[in-house]
Amino acid sequence: MNVIIDAANVAFYHKGENSKAKLNNIILAVRALEKENHNFLIIADASLRHSIDDKETYLKLVNDDIIDEVPVGTIADHYILTLAEEENAKILSNDKFRDFSSEFPDIQSMRISFSIENNNFILGKAKKPKKVKNLLQNICDETLNELERKRWSVYKGKETTKFTPLNVAKQAILVLDQSEQDSMSNKIEGIFSKLPMFDKVMEMVDDVETSVPYVIFVLVHPKDYKAAVKDAGNISVTIADRLRLVHKPLIAVRNDLFIKPGYFGLNIVLTDEVVDFAPYDVMIQTNTYDESFIKKNSRNIASTIAGRLGSWKFPFVSVRPNMVLEKPGEFEIYLEKSSRKDKDKKDKGKNKSKDD
Repeated sequence: MNVIIDAANVAFYHKGENSKAKLNNIILAVRALEKENHNFLIIADASLRHSIDDKETYLKLVNDDIIDEVPVGTIADHYILTLAEEENAKILSNDKFRDFSSEFPDIQSMRISFSIENNNFILGKAKKPKKVKNLLQNICDETLNELERKRWSVYKGKETTKFTPLNVAKQAILVLDQSEQDSMSNKIEGIFSKLPMFDKVMEMVDDVETSVPYVIFVLVHPKDYKAAVKDAGNISVTIADRLRLVHKPLIAVRNDLFIKPGYFGLNIVLTDEVVDFAPYDVMIQTNTYDESFIKKNSRNIASTIAGRLGSWKFPFVSVRPNMVLEKPGEFEIYLEKSSRKDKDKKDKGKNKSKDD
């Protein structure tokens, strides 16, 4: 591990009776890091030379490039934080660097605290890095961007409405028949209150290619998935009745990582434009810290992509560590042509041969 010693903070730990910083504290820190086989760099504020108790030895260490002084007029804390971020290094310091928390939001995962007792230098442990906010959404965003670059049409709307079955039906009707939105509300409420509940929307899938005009992908937060599926049948009948459709549209509920709990979004697709398979599988390379978190959410990533792409089946999402990606939140997306479509065709061919 690479460690930057905040020389001034270490030296002023339990400063002497004469208020002088202790050079011996820095020497103890070096020995402790060497014992743990860590690589280290000593960075000191330019003013420390005026406060150290053994100035002669200190200046010799500076002249020998063992201690690096920041240039005069440079803020040492900012210099240390910037260098640590650039070099993916930890900082040995008890300073919490609060003045720089907005620029370096994950400071505490960069910092190793310490204590000194009876001339023994005791190293603390850095806190685990915070999860990067919106990491999963960032991954989905980048994947959708990659699909667009490959000329696939994807739904990227982020507008949401409070989730209720009635609101889903209203919103779908507004999209499909904008001209009748003024008189729609009362009629829907009367229709919706009389409809029976449907437990399984998948019973509507038979012959979907020829029997339904639209597929309405209802995008919800994972916490709302069961409730949305439960009311999918009601929503479909309400829309068909209001728009006088001969066949009910199919409601496909998808977990979507862009949607907040209690809200929903809609991606309405003509039936003949829905694809059976996602055209590409998604391979995510990331740092070892985020790897397990992303793996746990790979199914939701796949669902988000499928719902916004308009495909029946989810892409296969794999997650692999990459040593080059060291910082939390770093990732790279690679799209690979889906092998599932070809496999499905082969399986159908085998089944047909058996039937013959």
